[in-house]
Amino acid sequence: MTLQGSLTHEEYCAQLLDETAEFRKIVRSADLSATVPTCPDWTLADLARHVGGAHRWVGTLVATRAFENVDRADVPEAAGPEGEDAAALDAWLAAGVEQTVAALREAGPDTKVWSWTTAHDAGFWARRMVHETAIHRADAALTAGVPFDLPAPVAADCLEEWLQIGELPMVVARFAERGRTAFGPGRTLHIHATDAPPELNAEWLLDLTGEAPTHRRTHEKAAVALRGGLTDALLVLYRRLPADSDRVEVLGEREVLDQWLEWASFG
Repeated sequence: MTLQGSLTHEEYCAQLLDETAEFRKIVRSADLSATVPTCPDWTLADLARHVGGAHRWVGTLVATRAFENVDRADVPEAAGPEGEDAAALDAWLAAGVEQTVAALREAGPDTKVWSWTTAHDAGFWARRMVHETAIHRADAALTAGVPFDLPAPVAADCLEEWLQIGELPMVVARFAERGRTAFGPGRTLHIHATDAPPELNAEWLLDLTGEAPTHRRTHEKAAVALRGGLTDALLVLYRRLPADSDRVEVLGEREVLDQWLEWASFG
């Protein structure tokens, strides 16, 4: 099972810096005490500490060539500054992502590093951190009431990765604790990004008719179709945008989509 991405390692590294820079803009200007609607246990300051802590954790994994997980409590400065000082959080985020990208660039994509998936290399972490940061930037943008968008190649790769992750045995096992209501005969979902350039092939068929999900890039009839802009379709699948939003269109058996969104969620 592959977790191969569509960007180069250097493109992921550069994009991680860009995504964090955009995230930091929100941190510098928004109300850090505001509750994040899509992560209601967190304030915006908590979200910033989560993102920066994840960067430093991954940077430590990669820099030390870890062959097993590293407890985040053992990662230097992973907790971040306390309180809601925007300048302190901004500086901490900037320093952390610079350290992480330096470690990723020095390692290169093929260096062996522990991960919780079937992919045990630094390349996995470069890609994962881009998407982790992008989705949490969407959380921050929603909290602050500012627009959110992603470059089309990054959004397509992020959506593809989420479907890949959903097929991993360890993730299927975790999600299966909720029951198998997402699976059954005739349960298929077509995702069609209506604004993506043709070269991205931004259409997916998610097949839920077996015991575990599978997907392929294709234009194919399904029980239910999710149509909309690429970023909006991505946000629906990550449950950052409601499927009944007027920014997307759902055609066919809506319950198939609803059950997948409930099943494939870390929340």
